[in-house]
Amino acid sequence: MSAKPEINLFTIGFTQKSAEQFFDTLIKSGVRRVIDTRLNNVSQLAGFAKRKDLEYFLRKIGNIEYVHILDLAPTQDILDDYKKNKGEWEVYEQKFLELMRSRQIEKKVSPDILDCSCLLCSEPKPHNCHRRLVAEYLSDKWENVKINHL
Repeated sequence: MSAKPEINLFTIGFTQKSAEQFFDTLIKSGVRRVIDTRLNNVSQLAGFAKRKDLEYFLRKIGNIEYVHILDLAPTQDILDDYKKNKGEWEVYEQKFLELMRSRQIEKKVSPDILDCSCLLCSEPKPHNCHRRLVAEYLSDKWENVKINHL
């Protein structure tokens, strides 16, 4: 029985990065697909990260595919409790993990689509961001997932 091939899964946040830094990082890392995990993908936090613009720039600059998967995003209620109501990260994390379990996200995305893909969110660092939780959750469900935070 042969070992399953390694899945290279990247994560990136677009805030506190210039467009040049953002796109260069993706290209140099060999990312072939960006999977947008935001609930609201028309964000004004960075002009280049709005859905239609991002999809265009990824294709033109790096020949990178763009996919938006809402099942990888928190609900508005979970997000509001954390962001607007200044909730605790641990509570957010537990609620989001339960949401992923109930959605069975491991059945909605395949390991093939995740290989050389990059989970996108707005947070500059992965520590308190749901993209890290998504990556770790899927890594726990599947074998041979190598997570690279860009």
